[in-house]
Amino acid sequence: MDFFKLISDIERVDPEIYDRLDSRRRVFKHFGLAGKTLTAAMVPNLVSGIFQRAYGQTTALPADIVAVLNLALSLEYLEFYYYDSGLKAANLIPASDRPAFEIIRNDESGHIKVLREALGSAAIPDPGRATFDYSGGKGSGTGPFAAAFGNYALYLGVAQSFVDTGVRAYKGGATKLMANKDILEAALNIHSVEARHSSHVRTVRRGVAVNAGATTVPGNLADLNKQPKSWISGTDNGGPSPSTTPSTAAVYGAGTPATGGPTDLFFPADSNTTQAGIDLLTNTAGATAASASEAFDEALDAATVKSIARNFVDAKSALFV
Repeated sequence: MDFFKLISDIERVDPEIYDRLDSRRRVFKHFGLAGKTLTAAMVPNLVSGIFQRAYGQTTALPADIVAVLNLALSLEYLEFYYYDSGLKAANLIPASDRPAFEIIRNDESGHIKVLREALGSAAIPDPGRATFDYSGGKGSGTGPFAAAFGNYALYLGVAQSFVDTGVRAYKGGATKLMANKDILEAALNIHSVEARHSSHVRTVRRGVAVNAGATTVPGNLADLNKQPKSWISGTDNGGPSPSTTPSTAAVYGAGTPATGGPTDLFFPADSNTTQAGIDLLTNTAGATAASASEAFDEALDAATVKSIARNFVDAKSALFV
């Protein structure tokens, strides 16, 4: 679940969210989490508890909050049906890799249940598997990933695109959580788990490429589309579909706005080599464009995240509009 971004988005439309939770920032004590490390398995109960505490006294959620939660729910359906379809595809995922994808699929199902409970009757209907076009063709079924459910390497490439988008979306909400150190810490814990998911998918992709007879060294900058590093390097050569329309280049490219002043919030591409006004290439001994970009993750704005997700739903659908 994109918990980090979810809470930050809610703060935009309800600045009093933290006061609703606890004006003295003791929310985690109320959930019995004081002194404990938050794990992925605890997220559903935590989110459910947060919304009960914040909005349980009202008869209906504010309209803006409904919109934020339904967007999160749409993303959860996108991911759930992708992993579920992959697990159901004949001879796609090797037996050794299935347990990990089953856990991910089941996590998405749990997130859907929590969000639907929080939304009640305001929740969007289950869009169903047919709404999603995992070829990336907006309903045509002929996009660049049309063979994903018959080609494990391509399936992993799409999965990488999803998780990398999610990690950047988490980062996009960081500044909005500074007011509450407890929630910020918990969200960063979840963010790190999502990043490890990305790393795992990338590691499996390298293994598949090597077993297929790839001749380049894993992590070679010239062949990141097939043998990615365990982390994003530059713009990752545009991802698994760098030049086809629609492509995955947006996952690693700049958001909106792409540039800004010292006090502005902006979203540069993952190839960015300037941090806090410091040019790492000229001020760090031995730094290269690759190493400087790898040392930092870049955030991605909600509008860009939606535009990426729109490639994977039928054009007639209202999801992510």
